[in-house]
Amino acid sequence: MEIVRIGLIGCGSISDSHLQAYAANPQVKLTAVCDLNEERARRTAKQYGIDGVHTDYRQLLADPNIDAVSICTWNNSHAEISIAALRAGKNVLCEKPLCKTVDEALAIRQAVEETGRVLQVGYVRRHAANIEVLKRFIDAGDLGELYYAKASLIRRLGNPGGWFADEERSGGGPLIDIGVHVIDLCWYLMGKPAPVSVSGNTYRKLGNRSNIENFSYYQAADFDPSLNTVEDMANALIRFENGASLMVDVSFSLHARKDSAQIAVFGERGGAEIEPALSIVTEQHNTILNIDPQLTTPGFDFVDSFKREINHFVDLCQGKGDNLCPVDDGVAMIRLLNAIYRSAEEGREIRLDGEDAQ
Repeated sequence: MEIVRIGLIGCGSISDSHLQAYAANPQVKLTAVCDLNEERARRTAKQYGIDGVHTDYRQLLADPNIDAVSICTWNNSHAEISIAALRAGKNVLCEKPLCKTVDEALAIRQAVEETGRVLQVGYVRRHAANIEVLKRFIDAGDLGELYYAKASLIRRLGNPGGWFADEERSGGGPLIDIGVHVIDLCWYLMGKPAPVSVSGNTYRKLGNRSNIENFSYYQAADFDPSLNTVEDMANALIRFENGASLMVDVSFSLHARKDSAQIAVFGERGGAEIEPALSIVTEQHNTILNIDPQLTTPGFDFVDSFKREINHFVDLCQGKGDNLCPVDDGVAMIRLLNAIYRSAEEGREIRLDGEDAQ
């Protein structure tokens, strides 16, 4: 098979998950990395045996020996770099979220359509092994039509700070950072129905709580305790055209007893709990059954899911298979996230099937 030559743009923490997965794929040659911080770029290149080192993504994109790129930069640069990469003839794996604004999302989609190149959005949870198993049950009709889902990712102390806490670079806080994962996952499992309205709330009450002692949490490389312009937590109710609904709440900081992850979908014939572990509920012979699929990792396996995501992207670059996370899904999610933020700001429900859609 043809080797896919990869360039990676943005050597922050998430880049290691991409690079490790690429390094494990025998159909890949890691060719170049790029980061604004040259020292970090050189350190990353040395770690993975990569020859090309750049501090300007344009230089990397000008290299004819690169077939495809992973974009792992700040959210506010996703659109600019994705479009440039597509127009340079590269296939693109863009970390979530696709971008910050709907206009940016539409511009990316236009570039995909005009260039004919691959763009895969980094919805890594869609690739998880437990989701692949659950999808078989859903597609077979075992759960019936899914009409309700709820998702909750609560960090009691988990604002990474740095660019994550800077609205200009990130686009927002936990809603756009971790909420995007669970909203997308539920929407995907529900069959991607068209959203018609959202009602959302965001809260900025606690800040980054950098005063807390004796409890460690992940901090970005550019952590600055004085900078925080994003929400602490967000919640939303999303209604869909087919009558289904999704409730979500996520937080970076909340006076909760412990961190928690709870994701579940419910249908006419059965339901499924996805986090903390996959479990299916149904009934037979007038009896409720709790079914626990026997999986090596019944919950979300971070490392394996990234490996599966990267392998899928490599397959697409080689012309194999259908894109599990196409640009249209990225556009739809940016519409939803922006509508939730707008609903919270304006204190009202936002209609996505009327004048609010513009």
